[in-house]
Amino acid sequence: MVQTATQLSALSRLFSPSVFHEMAKKGCSPLFARLFVQTGLTDRHFDLETVGSAFDAAFSVLKSSGLRDEYVYRAALTHNILLGRHSLNTASMLTEFRAGSCKADLVILNGTGTVYEIKSDRDSLSRLPNQIANYRKVFAKIYVIAGERHLHEVIGSTSTDVGVMSLVRWDQIHTVREAIDRSDLVCPVTIFDSLRLDEARTILCNLKVHVPEVPNTKLHSAMRECFARLDPPEVHRQMVATLKQTRNLAPIGSFINQLPSSLQPAALSIRVRRSDHDRLLEAVHTPLNEAMTWA
Repeated sequence: MVQTATQLSALSRLFSPSVFHEMAKKGCSPLFARLFVQTGLTDRHFDLETVGSAFDAAFSVLKSSGLRDEYVYRAALTHNILLGRHSLNTASMLTEFRAGSCKADLVILNGTGTVYEIKSDRDSLSRLPNQIANYRKVFAKIYVIAGERHLHEVIGSTSTDVGVMSLVRWDQIHTVREAIDRSDLVCPVTIFDSLRLDEARTILCNLKVHVPEVPNTKLHSAMRECFARLDPPEVHRQMVATLKQTRNLAPIGSFINQLPSSLQPAALSIRVRRSDHDRLLEAVHTPLNEAMTWA
């Protein structure tokens, strides 16, 4: 068990973008070495040969600590839904995707657009009503995946078309209530505001809507007006199809498969240059005793 708040913080920070980017850019991470010492795992009887096995050991403690953080929930969604029910060839995943005034924790695009809002036991529910209201404007299906202490309140405070999930064990997701597809409620203008301009242009072209020929300074507002006149379910369908192409994860499938399972969710949400992949893999396969000298 994790004994101190310092150890728990170090476990969580191991899976942060800072460590991931440092390994990708430098092939080593002094921050990883310092944090791993702070976890206290160097004093435990783990068979740790490489940096990758150290990440797996840290994750095994984090997921069972009783204070599972957002990364544990993100990992469960990644392995159970994106890589379990679907694949990188048929579905795509977005993280921190803009939806109105909010950013969605995790979105999976397959036949439809489904957003997953994570509310771990460490989180507050105070922002949930506003988050759901914004997600309705962009995604057809909404799920809240909640920690045990939040579950009853989430069920009682959300409408019946919002799905509710819980983490039975770290790697097992239990669906308490299925989400209902409500693409009729999305707001085409809010969807437009979530997209890159080239993605919005593709959607208009696919819907046979003429893209206004105006100066670049006026193009954004002109295209926004076009979206305001579109059918909500059709815009949502085109958004899903377009984002699956522009945010396609299939090209990094081989890279993902070479990482330890504990780091796969990070690799799918933290973007690194293709030219840095080999450097990151080299860091992950570094013997742990050598990696401890990085600090």
